[in-house]
Order: sequence, then C-alpha cells, then structure tokens
Amino acid sequence: MRQSVLKALVNKGWDFAANESGVTAIEYAIIASGLSIVIVGSVNAIGGALTGTFTTTNSNLGGG
Repeated sequence: MRQSVLKALVNKGWDFAANESGVTAIEYAIIASGLSIVIVGSVNAIGGALTGTFTTTNSNLGGG
C-alpha cells in the first residue's frame, strides 16, 4: 500500500514537471507586460509632443 501511494506521488510529480502549459502562459504574460510598457512609454512621449503642438497652435491663433 505504501509503495503504491509513493509511486502515485512520484508519478504526479513527474507529470507536473513535464507539463509545459503553465510555462507558455508565463511567457505570454511576460511578452504582454513588455508590450504594455512600450505602449505606455510611446503614449507618454506622443502626449508630450502633442501638448507642445497644441500650445504652439493656440499661441499662434491668439489664444490665451
């Protein structure tokens, strides 16, 4: 009885170690977080440039 329980636990351990679906999900999460960082940085840079453009346009049009 003990050997069968131990063998079942060992087999479950090997099955868990061989399962790669969790690794794939983690890889996708890392890629998604990297892309989100790039997107946020780009939006911040574009936002700063647009603020300057609108301020200049407003000044040229005589706005206060």
